[in-house]
Amino acid sequence: MAQLWGGRFQKKTDDLVYEFNASITFDKTFFKEDLEGSRAHVKMLAKQGIITEDDKNAILEGLDSIEKDVDSGKLEITTEYEDIHSFVEANLIDRVGEPGKKLHTGRSRNDQVALDMRLYTRSQVDYTKSQLVNLLNVILRIMKENTTTIMPGFTHLQKAQPITLAHHMGAYFEMFRRDVLRLIDIRERMNYCPLGSGALAGTTYPLDRDFTAKELGFTAPCDNSMDGVSDRDYLIEYLSALSTIMMHLSRFSEEVIIWNSNEYRFVEIDDGFSTGSSIMPQKKNPDIAELVRGKTGRVYGALMSLLTTMKGIPLAYNKDMQEDKELAFDAMRTTNGCIQLFSGMLDTMSFNKDNMYRSSNEGFTNATDVADYLVGKGVAFRDAHGIVGRIVLECIDKKIAIDDMSLDELKAICPAFEEDIYDAISMETCVSKRLTKGACSKTSMEEAIAGYEGFIKSVAD
Repeated sequence: MAQLWGGRFQKKTDDLVYEFNASITFDKTFFKEDLEGSRAHVKMLAKQGIITEDDKNAILEGLDSIEKDVDSGKLEITTEYEDIHSFVEANLIDRVGEPGKKLHTGRSRNDQVALDMRLYTRSQVDYTKSQLVNLLNVILRIMKENTTTIMPGFTHLQKAQPITLAHHMGAYFEMFRRDVLRLIDIRERMNYCPLGSGALAGTTYPLDRDFTAKELGFTAPCDNSMDGVSDRDYLIEYLSALSTIMMHLSRFSEEVIIWNSNEYRFVEIDDGFSTGSSIMPQKKNPDIAELVRGKTGRVYGALMSLLTTMKGIPLAYNKDMQEDKELAFDAMRTTNGCIQLFSGMLDTMSFNKDNMYRSSNEGFTNATDVADYLVGKGVAFRDAHGIVGRIVLECIDKKIAIDDMSLDELKAICPAFEEDIYDAISMETCVSKRLTKGACSKTSMEEAIAGYEGFIKSVAD
C-alpha cells in the first residue's frame, strides 16, 4: 500500500528496508491508545473550527467501527501497514472517505507516537501499582497472623538474633511500599501531554492543547514541543522502578528458595505453585521463585537498552527511539506477571512455625542478649562481649545451647550470672523486650501494622 509519506519518493521502498523500518508488529500494542489520542485530537480540531462538526462525527464513527471490528476479530492488524498510525488512518479513509484524510491535520507521527507511548506507559504504571498493592495486602495478612511467630534473623546468611515472621515480612512491606511511592511519583511527573508538539516545532494551526490534555487526563500540555516528541525520561524512570521491583522480588524469591530447602523447611509451597521432577519423584521445586529470580535480568536489560539508545540522540525525534518499545513492553509484561505470580505463591504458602522456632534456639541467636544481661548487672559491654564469646566456645565444644549451661557453669565464667539469666535469654524475652520503633516485638509490630493498613488505604484505587 502507498505510504502516508510517499509523495516525496519516486521509487518503492526496498522490501528489506520496509521490514527493518516497520514497527507494526509491536506498536500495535497501543492500538487503543492511538484511537484515544485520535478521538481527542479530532474533537479539538472541530472545537477550534479547523474541521467541521460533520467531519468530526464521521471520523469518530469511523474510529469506533475500526475498534469494534479489531476487537471482534473481523479486522486484523497486519504487516501490510508500516505502523499502527498508518493502519488506523488508512482504514479510516477507506471507511469514511474524504473526512478521514483530515484526521492528521495539525499532528505529526512524532507527537502521535509520543502520546501513544505515554498513554500506554501511564496505564501500565497504574496497573503495576495495583499489583503491588495486592502483594502488600498479602504481606500484611501474614504479618497480622505472625506477630509472635519466632524465627531466626540472619546476617551474612548466618543466624544472628531471634525475630518474628511479622518483622521479617515487614522488611519486604517497606521495600514494596517504596516501590509504590516511586510509581506514584513517576506518574505525577510524566502526566504531561505531548500532543500538539507536531514534528518538533509546534504547528501553525490554532490548536487548543489544554483541551486535548484535559480530554486525555493529563495535568497539562508539555511546555516544550521539542522535548515533547523526544522525551523518554518517564519510560526510563518506569523501567528503573520495574528493575527495583524485580530486585526486591528476586531477594524475596531467594529467601523462599532457601526456606523451602530440606535443610531449612521453614515453608511449604502450595502444590499449585510448585512443580516436580521428571526423574526424581520426591521433588517439589520452587519454580515460580526461581523464575522470578531469573527474569530479573531481562528487566534490567530493558533499562540498560533504553539508556544506551537515548544517550547519544540529538534533539529532536530520531528513528532510534523506535527501540523504546519492544524491550519495554516485555519488561512491563514480565514484571507485572512476576508480581501476580509471586503474590499467589506467597498467599498460598504455609509456614512451619515449629521449625522456625527450633532453628532460633540453635546458632546462639540469644548471645547478644546474654551480653546485654551482663551489662544490666554492671559489666562493661566490651567485657561482656568477651565473656559471652568464651561461653559460646564452650557450648560449641559441648554441642549445647547457652540455655543448656548450668548456673554453676555460667558463674564459673562470670560471677555476675544469677538464676534470672534463663528467663532473660529465652526466645520469647529476646523478642518481646525489643520495644523500639521498628523493632521485632509484638508491640512494635502492631504499631507498624496499623501504619501499613493506613498506607494501603491511602494508595488503593
